[in-house]
Amino acid sequence: MAKFLRTSGRAGVRRYVDAAAKVLIRIGVSANAVTLAGTAIVVAASIFLLSQGHIFTGLIVVGLSVLTDMLDGAIARVKGTSSRFGALLDSTCDRLADGAMLAGLAYWLLTEERFLACALTLTALIASQMVSYVKARAESLGAECNVGIAERPERLILAGVSVLAESLGVPWAMEVGMGLLALLASITVTQRLFAARASLAASEGRVDA
Repeated sequence: MAKFLRTSGRAGVRRYVDAAAKVLIRIGVSANAVTLAGTAIVVAASIFLLSQGHIFTGLIVVGLSVLTDMLDGAIARVKGTSSRFGALLDSTCDRLADGAMLAGLAYWLLTEERFLACALTLTALIASQMVSYVKARAESLGAECNVGIAERPERLILAGVSVLAESLGVPWAMEVGMGLLALLASITVTQRLFAARASLAASEGRVDA
């Protein structure tokens, strides 16, 4: 269902994103430049806004920068310049942006002496990074593990909702939100490990004990 909603939602805005991509192409902006710019914005917002407690403003800036995830792909698609390095750069920048955002929130929570929320945020950070690592490592070994209940879009939405609720004064918003994010990311890691194990075992013609 989550994938269906993402696909439907992206299809609805694709023509607008493609139009924006064509404008950027005309002025000489590359897909990789958009990727790097979007990442720089997220990192800057994490350092100067989220970590300093300006979480609502930080959320808006980070949310707008997420649009670059669609723009860089659209530029590459329209120009026909998709490349393996571009995909690698995009994935690397995604990990950096996600880590910076959660680290910024964790630092702010630490300064507020909200130690439980800080610990849960750091746990969510580690688990989220592991989601991507397990998939990348499994695929490098020839396994398929494109599964999981909390892929990056779902994790970003959950983090965003948590920050929004916190900015509106909802009690325990970060504790609950980050705890749920850590749990769902950990479940996704487990799902991918089992899927990779099955895929590798099938390719080897056996099932490990």
